[in-house]
Amino acid sequence: MVTLILRRIALSVVTLLIVSLVVFSILEILPGDVASRILGRDATPEALTALRTELGLDRPAALRYLSWLGGLLTGDLGKSLVSSRSVTEILAPRIFNTVLLSLYAFLLYVPLTVIPATIQALRRDRPVDHALSIVTLILLSMPDFLLATILLLIFVVALPLLPAISLVDDSSSAFEYITAMTLPAVTLAIVMAVYAVRMLRDNLIEVLDSDYIRTAELKGLSARRVLLRHALPNALVPTLNVTALNLAYLIGGVVVVEKVFSYPGFGSLLVDSLQLRDLPVIEATVMISALVYVAANLIADIAAILLNPRLRTG
Repeated sequence: MVTLILRRIALSVVTLLIVSLVVFSILEILPGDVASRILGRDATPEALTALRTELGLDRPAALRYLSWLGGLLTGDLGKSLVSSRSVTEILAPRIFNTVLLSLYAFLLYVPLTVIPATIQALRRDRPVDHALSIVTLILLSMPDFLLATILLLIFVVALPLLPAISLVDDSSSAFEYITAMTLPAVTLAIVMAVYAVRMLRDNLIEVLDSDYIRTAELKGLSARRVLLRHALPNALVPTLNVTALNLAYLIGGVVVVEKVFSYPGFGSLLVDSLQLRDLPVIEATVMISALVYVAANLIADIAAILLNPRLRTG
């Protein structure tokens, strides 16, 4: 088991190195360079040369990549080309806001996934199963921005319970944070849950029909113990990969939801940086998103190894 986990970790490190090389290379082959984009078309050759020297653009690409990679490993993300502020200083509050939103959404995602899937598996091919399947299919085909808009119409216009704009800052209280994050978190939780509910339902039905579940029932174990102790943990294993993708989506794919609700998070910062061509911020945000994505999949793989003995012996 230790060998398998170490292999997963090594593959994750290699993946991140490849991503860093791809990101740096893509930004290198963009038309023009950073200096020309900063100074504009009317810049003199002398000004361009001076700025390129200041930014280190006159050095070979390989040396600049190694310098940038070393900065990533040591936590030095550089400075913004737009505001001249430290990239770490810019990212810190945005990451904090997105992490809070992600935790809130994940807490909602777990019951929104497990409860409907369990009800459907226990009441398969009955009216409640069909009704929940229809609701899941409708939500599955609904774009993020449309679901967010519907929730805005319900909880802001029809029932004015929550704010339409989720603006928070350092002076916001805990209650203001929770109030501002509720609609974005519900939107994200529903978007994630509809993908996992159908898979968990099918897995749980398959597990409930297996021989070892029938053996447990014949031994006199209660239906609740059989479900929670034996069936549900085994049915959750294939769903862990979907959950890992959802965790990565929470960090890097919340751009639409954050924009709809004007939430100052990590995803909206990436969009703003792309519009401004702020390369250090773009590189840092992409690498952090990749790190979260790889780490989420690594955690899912390790959890699957721990939950499923067959993976440890295979």
